[in-house]
Amino acid sequence: MPENGLDEQFMLLRNLKDAGCNETLIQEFLQCDGENNSPRRIRLLKTHRKNLLNSLHVCQSQIDSLDYLLYQMQN
Repeated sequence: MPENGLDEQFMLLRNLKDAGCNETLIQEFLQCDGENNSPRRIRLLKTHRKNLLNSLHVCQSQIDSLDYLLYQMQN
């Protein structure tokens, strides 16, 4: 049976990957984790969140444009 620390590490990696973090970001985050540098880890995650949110806004704008085009074509 794996040690609790290994379970925590596995869950951390899984959560980072599920959040869309690439390998570079994961390695940087883990390096900070090893250094016990919480402010930097938080900054990395907030930056990734901001980037994801920006991507979401771009996609929403594209969907809105398609919806408008469809509306125009159907009327």
